[in-house]
Amino acid sequence: MKAASALDYRELARRRLPRFLFDYIDGGSYAEVTLRRNVEDLERIALRQRVLRDVASLDLSTEIFGQKLAMPVALGPVGLSGMYARRGEVMAARAAEAAGVPFCLSTVAVCPLEEVAKAVERPFWFQLYMIRDRVFMRDLLAKARELGCSTLVFTVDMPVAGSRYRDLRSGLSGADNVAGSLDRFWQAAQRPGWAWDVGLHGRPHTLGNVAPVLSGKSGIGDFFAWLGANFDPGIAWKDLDFIRSEWTGPLVIKGVLDVEDAREAVKLGADGLVVSNHGGRQLDGVLSTAEALPPIADAVGDDLTVLVDGGVRSGLDVVRMLALGAKGVLLGRAWAYALAGGGQAGVTHMLQLIEAEMRVAMALTGVTSVAGIDRQALAGRP
Repeated sequence: MKAASALDYRELARRRLPRFLFDYIDGGSYAEVTLRRNVEDLERIALRQRVLRDVASLDLSTEIFGQKLAMPVALGPVGLSGMYARRGEVMAARAAEAAGVPFCLSTVAVCPLEEVAKAVERPFWFQLYMIRDRVFMRDLLAKARELGCSTLVFTVDMPVAGSRYRDLRSGLSGADNVAGSLDRFWQAAQRPGWAWDVGLHGRPHTLGNVAPVLSGKSGIGDFFAWLGANFDPGIAWKDLDFIRSEWTGPLVIKGVLDVEDAREAVKLGADGLVVSNHGGRQLDGVLSTAEALPPIADAVGDDLTVLVDGGVRSGLDVVRMLALGAKGVLLGRAWAYALAGGGQAGVTHMLQLIEAEMRVAMALTGVTSVAGIDRQALAGRP
């Protein structure tokens, strides 16, 4: 099967990954209502087709946090992506660098900060959760800064983990025993290509950035136990002063769905925010990001840079999100599927598809630059 669109990589990923890993990428929380809303609400946004607008020259470039981008997208943070392909975070970072867009490394990546920094020449972004252990956070932020990370994406919508039932059914979580290990081993054995390339030759499979506090433990159960014990449900806006004091570069607050919370991010002095519901993986039944985005963009205006994620599967979706008020889009599942389905070449191809689809959407809506994409490009104008 050859991927003709970014969405085709989902099927390639399903065929190549063990079930417990595919479901981790593909699934959401509870009944996955918000997961579906993210896609469906975005698909319902109608673009306004225009004609005879002289679209011979199109400019997809933009600037975000002082960084010139070839197009207004970034590879957002995706946990465990080093399990989707051999040293997957390195592959994704290289693909993003070649395409002229940012890559954001997750706290819970397989490849640590040092490994990714050695693999690329340009600065990349780093994502962090609020962890109880402030010494660990301080040390990790210092390391990210020393290694040249340019932007911190601070995720705030996970004081507790959402209930992801697909992970329970697949054996990824809640089954850290002999039976669970045997089940995962059997699933891996049914994907011999993955077992050989990633399972055997993609080691180490530790979570590089948190390995120092796992005391040598590397099992899936150890990972989930550490997360459960170290997420800080007592986090409040005042606690973000700690982050501001430890990070002097651009600070982006990820996980905002409410206008009042967006205003709090402005008061904090954040440089940007990401309108996000964690890909439908946290509180099920909340607004889709396409629905939440316009009032947030209107409320904060130019006080900070508004980014968005959730449900974006094509270049048309990127144009829709820009028209709704975003300045840039973080891709998540789109690049995770591509990585699992085609490695670094898959991520490169996915980004090429996104760019080509953006060009078509811009030309047929009569817009010649990213800066010119606004609600005039929408037929319904939310």
